[in-house]
Amino acid sequence: MFALLWETGVRIGEALGLRHEDLAAAEGELTIMPRVNDNRARAKSASPRTVPVGPEIVRLYADYLHDEYGDLDSDYMFVNLWGGSYGRPLTYASVYDLVLRLRRDTGFDFDPHWLRHTRATLLLRQGVPIEVVSTLLGHSSIATTHDIYGHLSVEDARRALEAAGFLTGREVRW
Repeated sequence: MFALLWETGVRIGEALGLRHEDLAAAEGELTIMPRVNDNRARAKSASPRTVPVGPEIVRLYADYLHDEYGDLDSDYMFVNLWGGSYGRPLTYASVYDLVLRLRRDTGFDFDPHWLRHTRATLLLRQGVPIEVVSTLLGHSSIATTHDIYGHLSVEDARRALEAAGFLTGREVRW
């Protein structure tokens, strides 16, 4: 689940609402569907969106199904594999319990939503157009992507300007 959050930038509620049918492995596509979920997970957007996923995510998903999911009969992608509610869709609370345990065990402070912010920032730093990043994140406005998820620094601006030929002495002088 964390690898999927990292690679796609989907919200934790969107991931918790995923069904097996939402992943088109051969096409490398994941569809985020707004729907009513037993675990109360929700997609913020009222419209479905499709995001690309790489072969590593598809492989991890196949391994998860084979090694952990087994013969469970659930259409939810992420289910409880331990304890009393075995086989039921993961909930926000169960994910945050896991996050707290991981934070304690690793000493690394994180939140699942930080993966979304980090993904957006990395995409923007790699030169992916903000319109594409905004669409991938399911934002209705690029202003949301810029204002909340950009996290770009003056060094990011310097690299972009230098790559475009500015600040290097090669720019056109007026």
